[in-house]
Amino acid sequence: MSENNEDKFYERLKKTFSKLRVLLKSMRLRVFAFIFVAGVVPLVVMEPIILKPMETEMVNSKKQRLLSQCMILKDHIINEGYIDSQTSAAIDAELSQLSAMYDGRVMLINSEFIIVKDTYLMDENKTSISKDIIKCYKGANITKYNSQDKYIEIVLPVSNMEKKTIGVLFVTFSTQDINYSIRHIRTKISIAVGIVAFVIILFASLCSLRIVKPFKKLENTFEKVSEGYFDNKLSLDGYSETEQIASAYNHMLDKMKEVDESRQEFVSNVSHELKTPITSIKVLADSLMMQEDVPNELYKEFFTDIANEIDRENEVITDLLTLVRLDKKHSNLNITNININELVELILKRLRPIAATKNVEIVLESFRPVMADVDELKITSAITNLVENAIKYNVMDGWVRVTLNADHKYFFIRVADSGIGIPEESQDKVFERFYRVDKARARKAGGTGLGLAITKNIIQLHNGAIRVYSKEGEGTTFTVRIPLNYVNYDRESLDEDKEEK
Repeated sequence: MSENNEDKFYERLKKTFSKLRVLLKSMRLRVFAFIFVAGVVPLVVMEPIILKPMETEMVNSKKQRLLSQCMILKDHIINEGYIDSQTSAAIDAELSQLSAMYDGRVMLINSEFIIVKDTYLMDENKTSISKDIIKCYKGANITKYNSQDKYIEIVLPVSNMEKKTIGVLFVTFSTQDINYSIRHIRTKISIAVGIVAFVIILFASLCSLRIVKPFKKLENTFEKVSEGYFDNKLSLDGYSETEQIASAYNHMLDKMKEVDESRQEFVSNVSHELKTPITSIKVLADSLMMQEDVPNELYKEFFTDIANEIDRENEVITDLLTLVRLDKKHSNLNITNININELVELILKRLRPIAATKNVEIVLESFRPVMADVDELKITSAITNLVENAIKYNVMDGWVRVTLNADHKYFFIRVADSGIGIPEESQDKVFERFYRVDKARARKAGGTGLGLAITKNIIQLHNGAIRVYSKEGEGTTFTVRIPLNYVNYDRESLDEDKEEK
């Protein structure tokens, strides 16, 4: 065999074993095998359990009938003195009748161990000595069944009026009639077992097909989803377990659809946010190129606008990169134990000049010293975003109130403002990327629309939570809760635990 043929042979062998392994792991095959074994094996096992006691009962019944006939015959032999004379025609007839009726052999043996009568006429006048005959001369009645050779043996002592054993009645009867009956019953049982086994195989096939049918439907639906079809809702009726699977799957499908729509919207928003500054730069550049002898003041004005658009583009790209880094499953945190009071005071100190442009008062309320394990740079960014938004979307002569508190497990930051507020229908969306409640006002205020998304990701990386409470026209309050002691949980495990709870 050439090397190429060997490779093909081993490849086919590998594929065969692979298919066999898949078949053996098949749920349908296992269900079929379980039902088949549970149904057929008891039937096969029950056959000998039923037949053996039946055979024993039939043999014992025949023993009793034969023993009764032999006892009657023995009495007649004693009464006629047949052992000594062998001249009674009636006894001869009885011996022949018993032998023919029960398909047996009857021998009469005298005290000298000579066979004086043999219904088979084979061993008359011959000597017969055996353990059973000797025991019988000592007064024992012997009845036994030879299961191997299929016959019943009865040995009875024949005694005279003085109770002296003068002979032995030695009888053997065939049990072929019992064997025939047992074989006949076994045949009927085998036929019944075969019919039942066929029915069980049919039932097992249909049942296994029925049980795995929902999973086949689930597999087909998964294939459609993998091709991008998210509108194929799953319906698996019949079992409460499959209905629960279908419900969980449909819930997952809704989430995937939301994620897909969010992804498409995010791509659209990113494209728009990146394209807008470039379009502005292109318009400004074209305007300069179309004009001749442009004054220096106009050049300066246009280049200032171009620089602003470049800064805006850079800000969007920087925030996008920040989100990408934060979206990683195991984003690196530089955890240190820091004084949160001092951190918040420093943040507010930096933002007060911005607040002064709108005459917004910033107030800090700190109830106790707070030390916590956090990434100082990331937490600074998150708190800065919250306070800066509170300033940007505030009214003239408004206020921003920052509250810091803690208990034995968490520290809490509350940022409240007297600003324009957020409509109720928009409060669940403010943490989405590029989402703006009032796009026109948001553009005027500046920013990329990614600040709150970045803030939420940072807080979640610290195993914390953020909530928003707002009423349109009356202001907005953001509350943040972060553990004092950082534990590096696996984020996927946390998500699974939340779903279980």
